[in-house]
Amino acid sequence: MNWIDILIGAAAGFVGGGALAYLIWDKALKKKKDSIVAEAKSEGDVIKKDKILQAKEKFLQLKSEHEKYIHDKNSHINNLENKLKQRENGLNQRRDELNRKTKEFETTRKEVEAIRENLNAQLQRVEHKSEELDKLYRQHVEKLEQISGLSAEEAKSQLVESLQEEAKSEAVSYINEIMEEAKQTANKEAKKIVVKSIQRVATETAIENAVTIFHIESDEIKGRIIGREGRNIRALESATGVEIVVDDTPEAIVLSAFDPVRREIARLALHQLVTDGRIHPARIEEVVQKVKKQVEEEVVETGKRTAIDLGIHGLHPELIRLIGKMKYRSSYGQNLLQHSREVANLSAIMASELGLNPKKAKRAGLLHDIGKVPDDEPELPHAVLGMKLAEKYKEKPDIANAIGAHHDEVEMQSLLAPIVQVCDAISGARPGARREVVESYIKRLKDLEDLALSYPGVMKTYAIQAGRELRVIVGADKMSDQETEQLSFDISKRIQDEMTYPGQIKITVIRETRAVSYAK
Repeated sequence: MNWIDILIGAAAGFVGGGALAYLIWDKALKKKKDSIVAEAKSEGDVIKKDKILQAKEKFLQLKSEHEKYIHDKNSHINNLENKLKQRENGLNQRRDELNRKTKEFETTRKEVEAIRENLNAQLQRVEHKSEELDKLYRQHVEKLEQISGLSAEEAKSQLVESLQEEAKSEAVSYINEIMEEAKQTANKEAKKIVVKSIQRVATETAIENAVTIFHIESDEIKGRIIGREGRNIRALESATGVEIVVDDTPEAIVLSAFDPVRREIARLALHQLVTDGRIHPARIEEVVQKVKKQVEEEVVETGKRTAIDLGIHGLHPELIRLIGKMKYRSSYGQNLLQHSREVANLSAIMASELGLNPKKAKRAGLLHDIGKVPDDEPELPHAVLGMKLAEKYKEKPDIANAIGAHHDEVEMQSLLAPIVQVCDAISGARPGARREVVESYIKRLKDLEDLALSYPGVMKTYAIQAGRELRVIVGADKMSDQETEQLSFDISKRIQDEMTYPGQIKITVIRETRAVSYAK
């Protein structure tokens, strides 16, 4: 029994302790629950306040955007209203103008009808008077026939014959006067056209040499350019085809080559190498290749810019590239591109003065020397080669002929050819355009005339067209026609052997007999 009591007591104690523990735990749980609920309420209040603030900000933003939208809409509507008002005003003005013109038209129509009625009345009176005059004329003719004893047709034929003879004699003298006046006027007008053309084109001349000076900051760079045992300078000369002269000249290196394109490539390559600081054979070859591409692009760009400046369109890309190459080519010290631009402008002005197409003349003037810058070097004169290139790239026949005929190597077939020839002579042969001072220029012309005067039978010599043509006048009694041909050949041969001159010189030997008489 004791054990049972003990077990019952233990069970009762356990149950009591569990109940007490449950009460304690339940109280703690309620307390914790209350604290969690309080924290949640406080966090909820904070979140609620944040959301309200965000909602207010969003509302204000939307309100501002809406107001801006409404303002923009109102501005747009106002602009449209203003435009509509302006259009309405314009339509009203046009309507008023139309009404005014309609009234004027009605008034004019009435005046025209009145004038027409007046003219019809006058025409009727004129017809009546004309009939009366015809009647009086017939009566007068009949009286004259009775008095003279000749019919009207016989008198008319006699009068016509006498008038024809008189008119012929007067016409001959009148024609002679007109021809003389036309000759004088033609010379004067031709001189005016040439002078105006020259005055209206002012082009700077550019003198180029066969060497280019490359400036360096210090003489230390010369050693780096030469390289160990000269390997750098040999690689540079081999890659560019330019002779590089490194001497005692302070802070300068001389680039020598006849081809100006190669000199420009060498100059740009040297500039990049010196700026970069890495100078060795592999780097030299790399830079030269890059510079060649740059120069080719610059050539094409120069050709395009030149064509745009002159207002010439539709050129073949290869012709544009050849025009760009002219920038690096010179002829007797005169820059070829500058010369071609000057010839183009002169040709256009002269064609305008003569009533021809200035655009065609400008195109032919620009292209006239493309035969000097081909990629290969065929054994052809540059004018003929330029003509073939123009024909190859679909230029018109008259332009191709003007290119080929500007040195008289092919026959001229249009008026463009002499215009281009004259303008080429004006640009290339005037003093100062090419590398000749005035004294040497005048001396060359004097030597040319003296050379021809040294032959027996020569009476006078004239160097014309700035030394591009030599005219030799011989006596008709001192030389035969065959001898004049031989004299022309001998003079041309001697000029080739003994003299230096730009371009070509045309020798014309004139043998003539003149009979002159005077009517007093």
